[in-house]
Amino acid sequence: MTDTDRAGGTSDPDVTVVLPVFNERGHIRTEIDRIRNALDASPYTYEIVVVDDGSRDGSAEELRDIEHIRLIIFPQNRGSGAARRAGTHAARGRVVVWTDADMTYPNDEIPRLVKELDGYDQVVGARTSEQGTQKALRVPAKWIIRKLASYLVEKPIPDLNSGMRAFRADVARQYLHLLPQGFSHVTTITMAFLANGYSIKYVPIEYSTRAGKSKFHWWRDTKNYLVQVVRMVLSYKPLRVFLPFSTTLLALGLAKLGFDWWNRDFRLAANTLLILFAGLLFLGIGLLADLIVRVAKPADEVEPASL
Repeated sequence: MTDTDRAGGTSDPDVTVVLPVFNERGHIRTEIDRIRNALDASPYTYEIVVVDDGSRDGSAEELRDIEHIRLIIFPQNRGSGAARRAGTHAARGRVVVWTDADMTYPNDEIPRLVKELDGYDQVVGARTSEQGTQKALRVPAKWIIRKLASYLVEKPIPDLNSGMRAFRADVARQYLHLLPQGFSHVTTITMAFLANGYSIKYVPIEYSTRAGKSKFHWWRDTKNYLVQVVRMVLSYKPLRVFLPFSTTLLALGLAKLGFDWWNRDFRLAANTLLILFAGLLFLGIGLLADLIVRVAKPADEVEPASL
C-alpha cells in the first residue's frame, strides 16, 4: 500500500469499509473491485478492512494477493459479528461502512450511503425484497421480530437486520462490546443506536441473490435475533417490557377483586392476591431495572448528530 493511494494513506481516511469474509472464494476480488471503483469515483478517501473469518476454502490465500487492503485473518471461524467488531476496532475512518462480500448488496452505492449520513448517526440500506432461502419461514419471522423491535424502541424500523449500513465510528465504538458473535450483531447495532437516542435513516436498496452458499441457519439465527432484541431493550428501556405485563396483571387482578367482592361477600380468593402480587412484582422489577439503566449511563456519551 503506497502513501499516495486513496485507499488508505498516511492520514486517517474519511471512510472505512469493513468486509467480513467466510468461504467466499471466487468472487471476493470482484466485490472488492466494485467497492474500490465506487469510492474512487467519490470525493471520499477510504480504506478497505477485510476480515477473513477462518475460511476453509482458500479465501485467505486469495485475499493475500489483493493489493491495497488491510487484512485481518482469524485462525478459526468466530462469526460475522466478531469479524465486524474486529474490523470496526481497527478502522481509522470517521465513517464505518458494513457490508457483505457475497454479491447480495449494491456495494457500488456505498458513497450514496455515506453522503446520506450527513446529519444522521447511521444510515441503513433497507432491502426492498427478500432473496434468502426458506422465505415461507424467514419472512413472517422477520416481520414479527421487526414489529416487536419497533414497539420496544418506539420507532418504525423498515429493515432490522440489513448487513449494509454506514455509521459514525465514534458512536458505534460505545457499543461494540455488546455485539454477539453471530448474525444478530446487525440487530444489536440498530437497537443500540435507537435505544440511546441516536438517529437512523433508511435508504431503499436492491437485494440480489447471493453468490455461494448461505451461512444463515433459519431456526438458530432467528431465535438469536429475537433474544437479542429483548436483551437490548432490557438493557436500555426495561419498562417497555415490564410495564405492559404489570399493567395487564394489575388490571386483571382488580377485575378479579371486584368479582370476588360481588360474588363472595367481600372475601378475596387466593388467586386474586397472587395476580395482584405478580403485577406489583413486575412493576417493581421494571422500575428498579430502569433506575439501574439511568444510573449506569455514561456521562461522556457521544452527542447525537444534528441537521
